[in-house]
Amino acid sequence: MLVSERIGQLFLDGDHGRDRLEYTEYGAGDAWVVLLHAQLMPRRMQQPLARALASQGLHVVTLDLLGHGRSDRPADPLVYSMTAFAEQVVALLDHLGAPQAVVGGTSLGANVSLEVAVMAPERVRGLICEMPVLDNALEAGILAFGPILFSARFLPLTIGAVRRLTRPVPRGIVPFWAGIALDTLDQRADSVAALVHGLFFGRIAPSSQQRRAIAAPALVVGHPADPIHPAADAAMLADELPHATFVRARSILEWRRHPERLDGEATDFALRCWKTPRRSRRAAT
Repeated sequence: MLVSERIGQLFLDGDHGRDRLEYTEYGAGDAWVVLLHAQLMPRRMQQPLARALASQGLHVVTLDLLGHGRSDRPADPLVYSMTAFAEQVVALLDHLGAPQAVVGGTSLGANVSLEVAVMAPERVRGLICEMPVLDNALEAGILAFGPILFSARFLPLTIGAVRRLTRPVPRGIVPFWAGIALDTLDQRADSVAALVHGLFFGRIAPSSQQRRAIAAPALVVGHPADPIHPAADAAMLADELPHATFVRARSILEWRRHPERLDGEATDFALRCWKTPRRSRRAAT
């Protein structure tokens, strides 16, 4: 089923100035879902899932967090943190007039969703956490993003060279996920250094004690054979969250190449969250 798609923007005032965030709305109605991207990737990576959810009557919004996609990219590491990203999601809900939403995302987006649930639990109808990054991902995360930080800080010409090579490629002539990869490589050295620095030296997720206190229902998706997003982290999160369902993906590519099963799991979960009366859900916790 075809759904309407609209691009919007909001502005946030901070200590360093005013920042612009861009988002896309899919569908309409009061059953809100917010989807967040992985680190350095654009919101467009969530487009297939957003369309699948919206086709079932959900009102879906994908957001480029600060430093990503078509949102502003300040070169100040102090503006980048999981809590700052969570504040941006709450600001988006305020901007849209959405009292509550199912909030979810991939990797970075999963961790930000957890922060939103801790920061503003009354705004979270449910959580969809794909590939959360927790205790077991520390070493792989350093190995993956340490060289990016080093290159951006001390060899900025390498980041600029990659950008000059990837930016001119028309996204419409390449496969969807190839276009997402090209968008991910379209970075500026100063902003990507600030972003990775800010996340490296801040907390990566709420503490285990805070996660155990999250009352919202959750769908947690883990992938095998993925060192940066080990299945052990997803399983641990599902065990910590009081009202979580754990789904094991068949591979790290299943939701990208063969999304039908996991799209169905996410759709059924989001619809259940909105069909359950808010008062009943509170009483159950």
